[in-house]
Amino acid sequence: MKAGVKVALVLVAGIAVVGYVYNFKTSRLTAERLEEIKQSTQRLNQAEAAEKAEAEKGTATSTETGETKPADGEPAKSAAYTIIDRAEMPEKAPDVFQVVLQCTNGDVVIECHREWAPLGVERFYELVKLGFYTDIRIFRVVEGFIAQFGISGDPKLSDKWANDNILDDPVRESNVRGTVTFATSGRNSRTTQIFINYGDNRRLDSMGFAPFGKVVSGMDVADKFYSGYGEKLSRLQNAIESTGNGVLDSQFPNLDSIKKAEFVKLNQ
Repeated sequence: MKAGVKVALVLVAGIAVVGYVYNFKTSRLTAERLEEIKQSTQRLNQAEAAEKAEAEKGTATSTETGETKPADGEPAKSAAYTIIDRAEMPEKAPDVFQVVLQCTNGDVVIECHREWAPLGVERFYELVKLGFYTDIRIFRVVEGFIAQFGISGDPKLSDKWANDNILDDPVRESNVRGTVTFATSGRNSRTTQIFINYGDNRRLDSMGFAPFGKVVSGMDVADKFYSGYGEKLSRLQNAIESTGNGVLDSQFPNLDSIKKAEFVKLNQ
């Protein structure tokens, strides 16, 4: 029987006993009836304590994500994945690994494959390990095309990475729906910005856009990133890099965000 039902039954019983006792004059409160009142009060207190304990137990699980709060020192777990401490990851990127983007509207899990784009995978791995994708805005969302992000909310951090380009990878996979690719502004210009393909964008293959991963969970979340600003912000990238989240939050408040990116192990 649930704690709430128990409390209700005990309350009814308690009220009945108290009501019965108080139908008598004070002079008729015998030692036996006083003991009945005492026991009834104890049962009420016990039931209330049980109800409180049940409620506190219930708060350990999130009703939205099913994520269970771990004990101290244990990694966080959800129904889909277990977060891996960044410090436990090797210096170089594994051949295959998964990263969760914890967004304002849900989680998106990306699986990265070194063989698809070795240099792109290594750069993305480095950025996740450094916590670069923390509190950043998904600033370019074009329905049927892409969702793009990767400008730091901290102008100093953007400036640090602005000219730290990596060489191009050969295009070995096509830019089909769900694949994840670095944005470029020309040859050997990849830095920190990446995008998720919404549609079949194979035309990008011949332009040198090399996918390095794919969304394996949460594509429905990615599909719902706020797209009301369209291409407007893609023309303001220099301004965003120099001002950070401040201008975005004040002038484009509906943008979805990546709260943080973490390495994960998918649960079976």
